[in-house]
Amino acid sequence: MAERRTTVIGPRRQDRSAGATAIAHPNIALVKYWGKRDEQLMLPRTDSLSMTLDIFPTTTRVRLDADAGSDAVTFNGEAATGEAQRRIVAFLDLVRERAGSSRRAVVDTENTVPTGAGLASSASGFAALAVAAAAAYGLGLDATALSRLARRGSGSASRSLFGGFAVWHAGPAATSGAEADLSSYAEPVAAGRLDPALVIAVVNAGPKAVSSRTAMRRTVDTSPLYAPWAASSGDDLTAMRAALVRGDLEAVGEIAERNALGMHATMLAARPAVRYLSPATLTVLDSVLELRRAGIAAYATMDAGPNVKVLCRRGDAERVARAVRAAAAGGAVHIAGPGPGARLLPGQAP
Repeated sequence: MAERRTTVIGPRRQDRSAGATAIAHPNIALVKYWGKRDEQLMLPRTDSLSMTLDIFPTTTRVRLDADAGSDAVTFNGEAATGEAQRRIVAFLDLVRERAGSSRRAVVDTENTVPTGAGLASSASGFAALAVAAAAAYGLGLDATALSRLARRGSGSASRSLFGGFAVWHAGPAATSGAEADLSSYAEPVAAGRLDPALVIAVVNAGPKAVSSRTAMRRTVDTSPLYAPWAASSGDDLTAMRAALVRGDLEAVGEIAERNALGMHATMLAARPAVRYLSPATLTVLDSVLELRRAGIAAYATMDAGPNVKVLCRRGDAERVARAVRAAAAGGAVHIAGPGPGARLLPGQAP
């Protein structure tokens, strides 16, 4: 296991009016988390393991405003509204509570994730916001504490704090409150000599008919397959960590594919069923099987949606991209490698 990082992001001092800017990248879970045991604290039912990507960063600037009566939030130059604004203001309230501050903030976020690309921008978005807001309000948190903080905005954001591969610990199921909060965080995991790529095939860029939140609740509450999948997911994570240390990409891919297909099986068994897999999804999955029959190490994973990510060696990424592009019937295809963790950017004071 990689040694846990304890670097403090910045000196603790109250309300750094100069503000701070941070950048973070999205991540894709290779061993999934599906279902929360505490929605307020954003605590998952299972551990998960992901790869942070080197494409589509989110850059977020947080500046404190002593005269403002409310927070101002913009996304790509436009004022945030509705649920997006509510979630960010609630997150800033959490930061202010910890900092003992009442000052409002101006938040400006530039998100480069293409709409509907199958890459949830909440992971990179709240990871960048956590780093920038903690620095602006002078919290002086280490990486583990920042991961816990980012989790409160979006569970998967806890993993985007770290580059390469990261594991998000669910924490003991019997704990609650402050003890549970402290027990659930992400940290980097060791990997051997891997040179992986993820080829992202967008088969449908439209909105989902069933939100992830609703699908999670329905699956946990009604699917007879959920409990067995959750138990086997723990075994998958143990096997995945060992495969990463060995640098065994084939084993990593096999575990990722079975874990994702198992997660979708639990949703299909929910009452009523949640079905994200489309005919185009199945066509892409078939193309991945054909690649393996041709001797290419290619393995599929999917989040809560129809789009497919294919793990392969970097040297095979272009061939894999051509195959899935043809199968995706004109859908966009992106190639990503392992990316860096979230970090403050220097020289960004206004």
